[in-house]
Amino acid sequence: METSNIEVDPGRLYLGPVIDPTSGDPIDDERILYDSADLTTHGVIVGMTGSGKTGLGICLLEEALLQGIPTLVIDPKGDMGNLLLAFPDLAAPDFKPWVNERQAERDGVSLDQLAESTAELWESGLAKSGIGKDRLARLVNGADFTIYTPGSHSGVPLNVIGDMAPPSDGADPESLQDEIDGLVQGLLGLVGVTSDPLSGREHVLLANLVSNAWANGTAMNLPRLIAQVQDPPMRKLGVIQLDTFFPPSDRTALAMKLNGLLASPSFASWGEGAALDIESMLHGPDGRPRCAIVSIAHLSDDERQFVVTLVLSKLVTWMRSQPGSPDLRALVYMDEVFGFVPPTAAPPAKRPILTILKQARAFGVGMVLSTQNPVDLDYKAISNAGTWMVGRLQTERDKGRLLEGMRSAGGDVDIDAISDVIGGLGKRKFLLHSTKGGAPTTFGTRWAMSYLPGPLTREQVSRLMDGKRPATPPSHPDSAPAPGSPTTGQSTPGATAPAPPALADDETTVAPEVADGVQVAYADPAAEWAASLGAVPGGRRLVPALACRVRMLFDESADDLRHESEWEAVAHPLSETVSGQDFTPVDYDSRDFRDEPPAGAVYVVPNAKIHTKTFFTTVRSSLKDRIYRNEELELFRNRELKLFSRVDETREQFEQRCAREADDRADREADKLRQAIAKKQDRVQASIDKAQDRVRELQSDARDRKQNELLSDAIDLVGGLLGGRKSSRSLMGGLRRASGKRRMSSNARQRVETAKNRLEDNLDKLEDLASALEDSLAESRDAWDEAASAIEDRRVPLEKADITIEELRLVWLPTE
Repeated sequence: METSNIEVDPGRLYLGPVIDPTSGDPIDDERILYDSADLTTHGVIVGMTGSGKTGLGICLLEEALLQGIPTLVIDPKGDMGNLLLAFPDLAAPDFKPWVNERQAERDGVSLDQLAESTAELWESGLAKSGIGKDRLARLVNGADFTIYTPGSHSGVPLNVIGDMAPPSDGADPESLQDEIDGLVQGLLGLVGVTSDPLSGREHVLLANLVSNAWANGTAMNLPRLIAQVQDPPMRKLGVIQLDTFFPPSDRTALAMKLNGLLASPSFASWGEGAALDIESMLHGPDGRPRCAIVSIAHLSDDERQFVVTLVLSKLVTWMRSQPGSPDLRALVYMDEVFGFVPPTAAPPAKRPILTILKQARAFGVGMVLSTQNPVDLDYKAISNAGTWMVGRLQTERDKGRLLEGMRSAGGDVDIDAISDVIGGLGKRKFLLHSTKGGAPTTFGTRWAMSYLPGPLTREQVSRLMDGKRPATPPSHPDSAPAPGSPTTGQSTPGATAPAPPALADDETTVAPEVADGVQVAYADPAAEWAASLGAVPGGRRLVPALACRVRMLFDESADDLRHESEWEAVAHPLSETVSGQDFTPVDYDSRDFRDEPPAGAVYVVPNAKIHTKTFFTTVRSSLKDRIYRNEELELFRNRELKLFSRVDETREQFEQRCAREADDRADREADKLRQAIAKKQDRVQASIDKAQDRVRELQSDARDRKQNELLSDAIDLVGGLLGGRKSSRSLMGGLRRASGKRRMSSNARQRVETAKNRLEDNLDKLEDLASALEDSLAESRDAWDEAASAIEDRRVPLEKADITIEELRLVWLPTE
């Protein structure tokens, strides 16, 4: 296809076709043309390994460059150099140097045939995405691409130390301080010193020395900094005498550490190469946008933190010097952010990353972070993202962390609907959600214009950067080999091949035979645990070790307990016999191992019979026995409440959970007590109502009788006395009748008093019921409070049947 049929308006990024989330099929003529300005609120690309995150990131960067937006790419894995592999002619010879020779061997084809089929595949894929050669040519000719390799001459060396020159005039104080903090934190990280920026004396001293030099308009290089550590140009730090705050002997110890860094031959390259100038890295003199790829795959973890901290601190300073803009002025992309913005720790690079996420929008700078595990990202980083591109996630924990961040950032987003869609995503399919509004959309990534062979080797990077590196090669070796370097490198024309080193009796240049079925790997010296075993970055002498991963099932059916746990460990050195007790627990993952040895590797032949299956069978048996005897799950139990603590739940947290459970049960028991008392109360209340009615009835009858008595007495008395002549007997009879009526009135009053007494009795019963309820509730509350505090330790042992050795691999460690 010669020309593109996809039409993309200015300011839009073509990411791929909209797909039906149910069927997974593209919807005709519906594409994601994302507004580039929306990325000023930053973005997150998330998905498990193999979901297509890197391909999506490549497409995003290609689109930004086509729109004239410069990009700064932090590349921890070595994949992003693929951006330089866009071939406008889509010709097989262009692909041939980059196709995988081993793939050709596996497929039983020649390199030419593999290159031809790859070219056809790429042309077909681009055509399906509506992309023709004209769009490819615009990408290649419209942008300038550079791979920077700080600490190495494989690409373009990046002078991250240099003369530590102060920023240009006009930089605000906050930017200056942030840049100084980033520089100091990075340097201290390289020498293994952890020092808090606010209270750590190492950080405070170095930051003051750099700040003092910059305030005087003086550049601060590393030799001058070391000299001033021993003899600072100030007497006080704050209000305390310098020698009290940081005694001379301790300052000398710090200077010695920094001097060891300066004396290292491999560190010399850190001060060579292109200047760390963000403006020139993003914009060419001809006005073309630049794609600056800072490759850090060859560096150790501390060195990676150092580079990322310095680069992004410089970016923050540059960013704050720019005028405000609602449009996307520059895009910062970080491919795999694991370890740089963790949720709990505070490595040096975390601060500038969070600063960019919080402040860059006003300056038209967007940042996109890519990761396979959302739990590796600080919550503040996730919640600051306005654009989410979510692929398939590996665990419910990852999904939950991501949805929590989306809920915080997105407000009214339908989390349940999004969760359902994420669970069904396939490869190269993503859910796009923007806090700008609108329903989330499922899409498939378009075909990348750049060829994607995977991480580039050191030799491949060198080939791509021919003509951009310094003309004179360095006299010292690079600091570390790039991941995936071939076992035999190509010789440079005109150069004399170095003489092979003399081998000891126990050394060989051919990898020793290993028993069938045993996985073999090469340890990445940058792995956190590798250094403790003597691994050296750039080392060529390989010594053997064993790495294992064991899955343990803690199962107690009686207590309804089931918990799975992983145990990882390494054994080194390998003697003739290796037992389970020789393994040391470490935390490793697949990223800690490489498939290929370093160039010029020399293997140390062990006494252990690694070529026999019996050796590994014996190790497995001993390892399983060690775990059976030593590993157990430590929990807390509350027998009264029949509760177990969760794994990693502290005693305080478990106590709080027991207290909440006891409260719930006390409330339920209180409800039952109230219901029982309520029935009795109803009966007493009915008696009270009846007694009140009786009192009122008798009171009314007594009043009537009293009135009738008075009236009748008066009539009888007067009538008897005045009604003519009467006998004395008649008069006495009349008086007796009057007296009888008075007795009847008196009896009525007595009945009223009796009814009142009955009413009082019923009221007393009601008060007794209330008192009884109060006493019962107090007893119940005390009993459940006591139950909540009945916590004891519980140790759950393992059964051998519940121990599974999932992995036992032979690992070669680089030393010397």
